[in-house]
Amino acid sequence: MRAMLIPVILSGGAGTRLWPISRRAFPKPFMRLQDGESLLAKTMQRAQAVAKPHLVYAVTHQDQGFLTQDCFQASAPSARTRLLLEPMGRNTAPAIALAALAIQAMEAPDAIMLVMPADHLIDDLDGFKHAVDRAERLARDRYLVSFGVLPTRPETGFGYIEAGAPLDGGALITQFVEKPDQATAEQYVASGKYFWNAGIFAFRADELLNVMQQTCPEVLAAVHKVAETVQWGQDSIRFPADAFAQLPDISIDYAVMERAHRRAVVPASFDWNDIGNWKALSELGSGDAQGNRQQGHVVIVDSRNCFVQAGENRTVAVVGLDDVVVVDTADAVLVTHRDKAQQVKKVTESLQSMRHESASVHRTVHRPWGSYTVLEDAVDCKVKRLVVNPGHILSLQMHHRRSEHWTVVSGVARVTVGERTVDLKRNESIEIPVETRHRLENATSEPIALIEVQCGDYFGEDDIVRFEDRYGRT
Repeated sequence: MRAMLIPVILSGGAGTRLWPISRRAFPKPFMRLQDGESLLAKTMQRAQAVAKPHLVYAVTHQDQGFLTQDCFQASAPSARTRLLLEPMGRNTAPAIALAALAIQAMEAPDAIMLVMPADHLIDDLDGFKHAVDRAERLARDRYLVSFGVLPTRPETGFGYIEAGAPLDGGALITQFVEKPDQATAEQYVASGKYFWNAGIFAFRADELLNVMQQTCPEVLAAVHKVAETVQWGQDSIRFPADAFAQLPDISIDYAVMERAHRRAVVPASFDWNDIGNWKALSELGSGDAQGNRQQGHVVIVDSRNCFVQAGENRTVAVVGLDDVVVVDTADAVLVTHRDKAQQVKKVTESLQSMRHESASVHRTVHRPWGSYTVLEDAVDCKVKRLVVNPGHILSLQMHHRRSEHWTVVSGVARVTVGERTVDLKRNESIEIPVETRHRLENATSEPIALIEVQCGDYFGEDDIVRFEDRYGRT
């Protein structure tokens, strides 16, 4: 019987170089490109095109599990999916090893894993399928396979793979090289022997685990301890934080690929872009006669080679600029020279050190039950617009330092305050006093919207005491 091929999508990382669109709670894979699709949706469609059968695994942070599932259902509704939900990031080696154990337990030990980052852009689907076919053949022969991209420039931001003796469909790997300096990168490109490391891999699940026993037994032992805390067989598996925190923080490159013996590289016969920063994103698509690209309601005057992205309901104009990136959102604006786009990461680091919310969340924050948008955030009050999806219910909760006032804008909201439960229609309101248990539910088939006014001396999300919660947040 032919081995299964199961794509494993890795949807982690913060995408800090793509702030202010990418943030900790809404990272790079969920960013929508100019065609309206997110990088994660495109990756899912690509995965489904090669999966045998139509089964796809994804490893992601538990806080983004509902966003991931919603994306998959919208982009590939016919695909079967299994989610492995991490309580924290521990790099790619533990994530891939856990996926291998899950596949071994729930599918087949000799299944081929096709490991795919969620934030790559690949348009040539036929070329991708062709490369996957070659990688699958080598993986079935127990090679650990990397995908290599032929360099088009001496890039210092990528890792490199040196190819050795040829194989059917690829070549043996001589060595992996970390990000080189400019002079070394120029030598690699001139030699014709090196590929960029695309971060895409193929191998048998059982073979990966066998090799890890040789190259990084301490990592594998820690992964087994985490696996012992869960029951396989579910489509959504959440790992406990205390056990997961003991996992080493190490990449699959360091832990396995650089130390393994039987390893191969398959040339990527397709276009590839890891969208690592705003310069890379600004080069997508065709620009105008002056090389400018724009998204949203933008006016560009006497400017060249600029990328301008306007936020919703706002006009952004640039005049007399060259090689500049401007990105506008509801609560933040980025202006940078295109050649300095890598340094945007320093902005997020500064915001994190200040514990500023814009490092983590947007003005609109997605939740398993729907979303809320902050309309005003003042010293004495906070105002939000809540949207609750059909059939969803918020946690039973209370607050120590704020009261709330809810006014229904649309739909019918079922509200519990203390011992009382009422259904509120459009333009009806209710008060929630301090330290009073309350809950909001949408028992209808249409979304509901409310305006929430908070009054008190503190409005942080950590002033929520949950007693019951459908989404496991108590």
